[in-house]
Amino acid sequence: MKRSNEPVFWGMFGAGGMVAALFTPIAILITGLLVPMGIIPGEQFSYERLLAFSQHWLGAMVIWIVISLPLWLCMHRLYHTLHDFGIHAGNLVKTLFYGVAFAGSVACATLLLLGLV
Repeated sequence: MKRSNEPVFWGMFGAGGMVAALFTPIAILITGLLVPMGIIPGEQFSYERLLAFSQHWLGAMVIWIVISLPLWLCMHRLYHTLHDFGIHAGNLVKTLFYGVAFAGSVACATLLLLGLV
């Protein structure tokens, strides 16, 4: 029996869905409504504070999770949407989609580790 690598991608899809569902609305609420309306002071989100947050290992990990896991969600959803539309893409498209998610995750981790964010 041939082993499938699909559970790995479904796991990343599930984790990305959870992160996107829990943290994206909070980020939109804070940065899109509460700060511009003055409910939360703008100096809480100054460049210096956010730079210090991104350069701490815990902050960098949070940023990496919030960016990379929804990227896996998006690529997995796009790949299976092709299948739902009747386009049965082969392994090349699967490799391309998941390769983009992997490359994006690695690029995000690299930028965070180098402190360029």
